[in-house]
Amino acid sequence: MRLVAWQPDDLLRRLDDVVSVYGEAMGYRQELLQTRRGYIGAHVRRAGFRAVATLTTDGRLAGFGYGYTSGPGQWWHDQVRASLPDPERLRWLSNCFEVVELHVRPAAQGHGVGARQLRALLAMADGETVLLSTPEADEQKSRAWRLYRRFGFSDVLRQFMFPGDERAFAILGRDLPLVERPAEDAPGIVGL
Repeated sequence: MRLVAWQPDDLLRRLDDVVSVYGEAMGYRQELLQTRRGYIGAHVRRAGFRAVATLTTDGRLAGFGYGYTSGPGQWWHDQVRASLPDPERLRWLSNCFEVVELHVRPAAQGHGVGARQLRALLAMADGETVLLSTPEADEQKSRAWRLYRRFGFSDVLRQFMFPGDERAFAILGRDLPLVERPAEDAPGIVGL
């Protein structure tokens, strides 16, 4: 597998594959996926947009991740902002990169794909902080939670309810830049 940096047009060309990976990873119903397709397609136009993809040797999409500069007027940003006290708003949202999506096909999970995607995305991110949301889960059992904790994400909000979703979410954050000692066996990113 190879990790590549994607430009907005790359993501749009593979939008069907992106939605398929998203649906498999999240277990969402088909009708919800069509709605998400529209959102994802619009996100590529946001300021600070950055994306990565993991491709199999035959070019199949195994995973992807993207984010952009979080700002007022964006639905997610405004939902989170309204729930934070003023000092926390200033700390987390004044110069923030938002990891919007980070997904790996279930068959490819457990092989470091998500970690490589997150590392690359954070290395490309602009901002002083990064935020993301993830469904509440047992931190010891959830691969996503273990990944985010390994990357130093801490709690910003817990048991957060987004309108229109029955699940509780955690809002997690960390400072940027991501500073790690490079792993000798870490594969390079094509296109950076």
